[in-house]
Amino acid sequence: MPNIHSESITRRIMIVAGEASGDIYGADLANETHKLNPALHFFGIGGMRMREAGVETLVDSAEMAVVGLVEVLKHFNVISAAFLKLKKILLNDPPSLLILIDYPGFNLRLAKVAKQAKVPVLYYISPQIWAWRQGRVRKIARLVDRMAVILPFEAPFYEKSGVPVSFVGHPMLDLVKVEITRDQAAAGFGLDPLRKIVGLFPGSRKNEIERLLPTIAAAAMLLKERFPGIQFVLPLASTLAEEDIMPQLRAVGLEATIIHERIHDLIRSCDAIISVSGTVTLEIALVGTPMVIIYRLSPLTYQLAKRLVKIDHIGLCNIVAGETVVQELIQDDANAARIAAEIETILCNPDYDRTIRHKLATVRGKLGNGGASANVAQLTLSMMDSQ
Repeated sequence: MPNIHSESITRRIMIVAGEASGDIYGADLANETHKLNPALHFFGIGGMRMREAGVETLVDSAEMAVVGLVEVLKHFNVISAAFLKLKKILLNDPPSLLILIDYPGFNLRLAKVAKQAKVPVLYYISPQIWAWRQGRVRKIARLVDRMAVILPFEAPFYEKSGVPVSFVGHPMLDLVKVEITRDQAAAGFGLDPLRKIVGLFPGSRKNEIERLLPTIAAAAMLLKERFPGIQFVLPLASTLAEEDIMPQLRAVGLEATIIHERIHDLIRSCDAIISVSGTVTLEIALVGTPMVIIYRLSPLTYQLAKRLVKIDHIGLCNIVAGETVVQELIQDDANAARIAAEIETILCNPDYDRTIRHKLATVRGKLGNGGASANVAQLTLSMMDSQ
């Protein structure tokens, strides 16, 4: 492992991605930046993908991937230790640039330290402050040197508040490329193309697995009663291990094919998908597979969120489309019976299935022209060169 304090390394970039989606984006950004300058050294918080891209991960993002006030409090010691580790480096051995990827509760605190250390801050993947806690834009204006945003309506939001901002396009446009048919994809995973295939996408955080996978598994068992030959597939996020999910599947006797790679081909193989809300719902939308989006928070976190959230949808595909393209089942509505009923409608009603697919096809056109990681790589170099 390279020594981040080596005097031979003159251009060092601290990068922080606290979740599975950020790990993917961070890896792609590191790869694109190294094409422009192979000598740069990235280090910070990330997962398997970022390590493969040559990023030295001082903390694994799997340890950081929690959501909700109650859940964060439970993981306070781990998150606090990670923060203190990076704070020490920023103050004692400052890098040339700090790149923050989403994960706002942690990253905005780190941006404050970077400001003290006079380290420029590039924030890639905006916190969803347009959805809730819009007042945080003032804090971002004080702490962040440039926002690189991936949704077209985010740029005017920041411009109005005087934050330097660049719309770079959505990185998923480059990452989601599927050129095979549904039947070819199914066969590639050893599935029977003649039988129904339903994807179970339980999220990338361990607390999501604990809270939502039992309900997803129960819904799958109801679907198995309705469709005896049905097949289930479950992609495993890089932040998880099989032992994180198997107890919930065994508890109800559910058999599912666990997949570790080629998630977009897997999405193509499915006739319908049950997905936890998150970045993956946009990946599913870009492939074009109908889904139901579910989410459930602790009661306290949900009550707080209800008072603060300013938008009508939680699913990224619905937010981008500006309408309910796929159903969202939240809190008590996210129960096995409601979930199974929605998937059954998709599987049994060709007109409903076709309508969803048609609307999903419009989402891609609203996300720019691609090349997000390459655009952010250029921003990275220009920000360092201006120092």
